[in-house]
Amino acid sequence: MVDFMTTHSATAARARTGGPKDDGPKVLEHVMGWTLVVVIAMLVTQLGLL
Repeated sequence: MVDFMTTHSATAARARTGGPKDDGPKVLEHVMGWTLVVVIAMLVTQLGLL
């Protein structure tokens, strides 16, 4: 039996689900990430956990 659906056509038929190439602006992502780091550092310092 011959499989007519090759690997390339099988992957090409899949819907895009927002992988790395579909990301929006990288600058906003980095700014939000560093903001989260700073907020967590402030919380740890205020609670005296460090």
